Amino acid sequence: MSTRPILTLFHAPQSRSSGVLSLLEELAAPYALKILNMKAGEQRQAAYLAVNPLGKVPAVLHGEALITEQVALFIYLADLFPAAGLAPAPGDPLRGPYLRWMAFYAACYEPALIDQALKREPAPPSMCTYGDFASMLKTVVARLASTPWLLGDTFSAVDLLWGQAFAWGMMFGVIPSDPVIVDYSARVTGRPSVVKIAAMDVELAAQHQMAVSSSRPGEIAAVAI
Repeated sequence: MSTRPILTLFHAPQSRSSGVLSLLEELAAPYALKILNMKAGEQRQAAYLAVNPLGKVPAVLHGEALITEQVALFIYLADLFPAAGLAPAPGDPLRGPYLRWMAFYAACYEPALIDQALKREPAPPSMCTYGDFASMLKTVVARLASTPWLLGDTFSAVDLLWGQAFAWGMMFGVIPSDPVIVDYSARVTGRPSVVKIAAMDVELAAQHQMAVSSSRPGEIAAVAI
């Protein structure tokens, strides 16, 4: 019998933690959920601020280890379950490109996306570590125009991260509906893991809205999976 401590994911529906939850499904990992009603502001209450002082999801407790930040969780979890084959192992020629696209997402995509969403100019090129929105997006699209996945023919956790992010970006009109992006995102969001979590999130979001509307927001709820 395994003595590995259970993974506990702090999750809010239709947020960045949804991507981590779909990754856990892809990995066939045992986990428990602690659900936060962000509509009721539970992410700003003391109980959760003790977990993440920034009041953000996702966060994972794994034994005594606390892991926050979406990309850190993708790397950590995919490495934790190597049998799923979603992360090239150290020494694999694809490990470097895998980490490149993981880091590119956090270091370049997200800040450039915020610039685009807020219609603000990036920092001067000599001071801007992530370039500009157009250059950032062109870099990713150029890669995906010639290969089905970021690692070529190999689907990995980094595609689960990017594909869902592109879907959200297009939904809010921040990411253009380039055919390459549309096709890539559709392949990712059509995966059973993503479809399952999206449906679950719709139900949770409705429950949370009802709780807020009735002025009876609940405590952080635990759900075992």
